[in-house]
Amino acid sequence: MTDVAVYAGVSHQTVSRVLNDSPLVKEETRAKVLAAIELLGYRRNNAARMLATQRSGRIGMVSAHLILHGPSRIATAVQEAGHQAGYEVSLVSLPEFSADSLSRAVDRLLDEAVEALVVAVAHPAAREITRALRTPIPIVLAQGVVPGQSMAAGIDQVAGAVAATEHLLDLGHTHVAHVTGPLDWVEAGQRRDGWQLAHERRHLLPGPEVTGDWSPASGYAAGQRLVADPSVTAVFVANDDMALGVLRAFHEHGRRVPDDVSVVGFDDIPEAAYFWPPLTTVNQPFSLLGRRAMELTLQALEGESEAVATLLLPELRARASTGPAPS
Repeated sequence: MTDVAVYAGVSHQTVSRVLNDSPLVKEETRAKVLAAIELLGYRRNNAARMLATQRSGRIGMVSAHLILHGPSRIATAVQEAGHQAGYEVSLVSLPEFSADSLSRAVDRLLDEAVEALVVAVAHPAAREITRALRTPIPIVLAQGVVPGQSMAAGIDQVAGAVAATEHLLDLGHTHVAHVTGPLDWVEAGQRRDGWQLAHERRHLLPGPEVTGDWSPASGYAAGQRLVADPSVTAVFVANDDMALGVLRAFHEHGRRVPDDVSVVGFDDIPEAAYFWPPLTTVNQPFSLLGRRAMELTLQALEGESEAVATLLLPELRARASTGPAPS
């Protein structure tokens, strides 16, 4: 920085002000300093800056199962929101969740001097483990969130499942089958609750239920079971990947979608509009979730730690995989 100051003919403090985007620097001086920075190849020493300011400018994030669409989009959304807020986001991925793996991930991020943590792990145990952690920094949850939870940002999975199921009921299907995700995931349980709630509101019995594991293969296996039941005219599938497997199973057995059976997914992955037929599904506002999680994180860094989660509403995207119930 001293070399830049000498070359530009300004003080060390002026260079610091330019680097920190201070409005106190004249534009002519700013341009001179930036030209010197480019010519000399100066790069800020973040380690020295952290020692001087006692701030790392870094937020840690722990996420699990990034191979899946939902967790990967949440991680991307939080990282983008962090960058927009002027923070680097250090991500630690957990291929499989356990109490030890979560604790090790948190310790690793604390060693990087992160200023706050965002935890996006959709297991009920993760919420309790996170709550019990003794950390000197604030923690915000961005997955596996329930209504009324403090310092958490989430998407209303129950409302999304109700919308998906009611869409099918409005088309004249009287009992909707459901392919669940693994029920040790908070979101899978919440989507199942929404499917049941939509039937209860209309005093209807739900259709059969089959458990999957989020993969197309498990959706295909579920579809093989459901296709044997002629009473099944509509299926709500807990994610789009499994819905793809369900569509194939029905196709192989000559059950036409949507003429004979309607199918709704969840997530609205980019490929969903290009399935055949294009998949009716529930779109989750992941970008908005990332911004909300970062807003809570910044509030916590300012000392506000009692904000209660306001769940974001997903939106049904109706496409060609759903139609009126067959007569």
